[in-house]
Amino acid sequence: MALDQSFVGRSYPPTEPYEVGREKIREFAEAIGDPNPAYTDPEAARALGHPDVIAPPTFVFAITFKAAGAVVEDPQLGLDYSRVVHGNQKFAYTRAVRAGDRLTVTSTIESVRSMAGNEVLDIRGEVHDEKGEHVVTAWTKLVARSAGDAGDGKQGE
Repeated sequence: MALDQSFVGRSYPPTEPYEVGREKIREFAEAIGDPNPAYTDPEAARALGHPDVIAPPTFVFAITFKAAGAVVEDPQLGLDYSRVVHGNQKFAYTRAVRAGDRLTVTSTIESVRSMAGNEVLDIRGEVHDEKGEHVVTAWTKLVARSAGDAGDGKQGE
């Protein structure tokens, strides 16, 4: 079933605030193997002009992808999540995410299109701090494989 094109431009309500903690940042930096001291040492972060430790650039994926769940779970859109693969991710920062931030995400469907029998959904997540100031925009591309793709590399059989 094709996704509903009328959803392009639809925004979903902002998420509840997510409080960014030092320990979450440290755990994430360790998990991705990035030893940058600005991620774990407040003094190193202050030396770079930040009020506290900052998060690696991809840290915000966790909260923007969770926020995109409002889109994915919208029954009116018609997305079969069991057929979805993550196609792409990109970020545009106004400033770094830092410990102590309380961030909300507003998800908007930017495009819905068919490509090679698959449905491609582009979702933009606008991330703001508790003052309402923009922190980062994240774009997530989801690809819903066609129903004819049984996952065995043989489409349409």
